[in-house]
Amino acid sequence: MHIRAFLCCVNGDNFVDVVAPSSDTKKGVSDTMKPEQRAEVLFSQFADEDTPDVIGTEGFERLCNEARVPLDGALPLLLAWQLDSHEMGKISKKEWMEGTAALHVSSLASFAIVLHDLNSLIVLGKPAGPSRSALSHVKSQKGAVYDRTRYETYAADIEKAFSSFYGFCFSLAKPESSRNIDMETACALWSVVLAPQFPLITDVTEFINTTGNYKGVNKDLWSMMFEFCRDTRRDLSNFEADGAWPTIIDEFVRWKNARTIIQSIEASNGDA
Repeated sequence: MHIRAFLCCVNGDNFVDVVAPSSDTKKGVSDTMKPEQRAEVLFSQFADEDTPDVIGTEGFERLCNEARVPLDGALPLLLAWQLDSHEMGKISKKEWMEGTAALHVSSLASFAIVLHDLNSLIVLGKPAGPSRSALSHVKSQKGAVYDRTRYETYAADIEKAFSSFYGFCFSLAKPESSRNIDMETACALWSVVLAPQFPLITDVTEFINTTGNYKGVNKDLWSMMFEFCRDTRRDLSNFEADGAWPTIIDEFVRWKNARTIIQSIEASNGDA
């Protein structure tokens, strides 16, 4: 999922490509400043001109580009999670100041390391951390450090951390006046958040897109989809039919089993 498409889907905005400056230190951020001052100045660089207490969708995309945070994966979602943002693609000054203070970050280089570390730990399930090559552009920058207390808390119970992040994604994507998120958005999020560790979701989204019968996802289905993909092998060999699953999961299992039989028959005929 490209975050630009998600932002357009959720917020109805259009985006233009932006060119990233090479360093946040060229825009009034000084190493002599206190961390909270650096964070505040950094916020102002991306805030909307009309609403200076908010980084809007264009500023959010520009921030990600300048931090070299890819827009086509989970990192922008992790950024929103760490700042406890209430709306995707937007950051209030309060969210920014409290989030950066909790993480002890005040530079884009530090933020990039935070997000890559969390992506490796929580989304990819690799506690060892990110590859050196992935962050070679920020590790050498001055001030590219952060307080790893929160990271170590997550590392002590990765499943709990993932559950927190996964639940946050639903709340972030859900329109304020609705109890559901639309199926297109849900599938896009699943492909980013669940697929790296739970490839069964790839088959589920194929089924959903093939049938076209499902329009929305409520909080219960969101939670149970994670449980299903976490606890069930991709070949469904350990699927518990009496597990009181939602209808969509039962129908997916029937669809996948039928397709497996057809593929087996076709393979046998091909060998004949």
